[in-house]
Amino acid sequence: MSVRHRGSTIEELRGSVGLRIADEQLLRTLAAGLDDVEKLLRDTARSEVQAVHDAASHLVEAGGKRFRPMMTLLAGEFGDGNHADVVIAAAAVELVHLATLYHDDVMDEATMRRGAPSVNARWTNSIAILTGDFLFAHASRLVSDLGTDAARILAETFSELVTGQMRETVGPGEGEDPVDHYLTVIAQKTGSLIATSGRFGAMVSGAKPDAIRAMQRFGEIIGTAFQISDDIIDIASPSHESGKTPGTDLREGVRTLPMLYALADPDTDPRLVELLAGPITDDDLVEEALTLLRASTGLDRAMVTLSDYAQRARTELAPLPAGPARDACESVADYLVARTR
Repeated sequence: MSVRHRGSTIEELRGSVGLRIADEQLLRTLAAGLDDVEKLLRDTARSEVQAVHDAASHLVEAGGKRFRPMMTLLAGEFGDGNHADVVIAAAAVELVHLATLYHDDVMDEATMRRGAPSVNARWTNSIAILTGDFLFAHASRLVSDLGTDAARILAETFSELVTGQMRETVGPGEGEDPVDHYLTVIAQKTGSLIATSGRFGAMVSGAKPDAIRAMQRFGEIIGTAFQISDDIIDIASPSHESGKTPGTDLREGVRTLPMLYALADPDTDPRLVELLAGPITDDDLVEEALTLLRASTGLDRAMVTLSDYAQRARTELAPLPAGPARDACESVADYLVARTR
């Protein structure tokens, strides 16, 4: 069975984040919830000002995995509260995510996003920044209907996202361990919003405090772990297996966890240290760096760290009642390690 929501499917979430749902009723419930989220996203992107409408609708219409709203809907299964409130929370976290993409594309000078020209490329940087602000504002408006606690949590999440981006931009402080800095950055940039996704779903559905904390912690760990697994795949997996071009991070001059571990090892090949000094634009040099990274201790250490995060994520689920929703969460944790092998 394949249940569709606006041209996307639960099957696509299975492929991209490892979500496995064996229970037919849960599958239908989540698919219906995603339909409702999609409608709310479209409604929110509407504006009487055509320029605002066009720019705000651009990424909404481009689709995406919708992993964050899926986490909110899944967390809502641990309570028995208002389905409408869970949908509102799910749409709000996706709006925040979309807003950060608009801003990220400006900072990264990106020209494409989700298979379409980025807003900054199609229009201007100013339009992209303002559109991101517009979506942030509407996320706050939606959450205000859920109460003051929800509004405060979203504001704290904004702060975490911005702090993580700032940390990444300025780099490690004097005497700060680069690996610790990196893990903090991705916990704030990626983990914080997924943590809020799980927290919101459990909270507004009336789940018990233990379940709310469990989904919050699970979300933060899963978000961080997905970034680590992406780091590993960018180095270890051939393009025909991952669907991505290996060495993207090398070309952009981004030091990921396997690279940082390799640089911390005094026995690392000096040639690799030389290559990692900056962005690599030559294809032959990228391939050389990939070969050296695959032979380094950095990749193995990153795999160990990933396995540790996956196990921690599973442990956080212990307070949740057994059933299809918990099984689905566990499937995501298991997939983290499996996708890198």
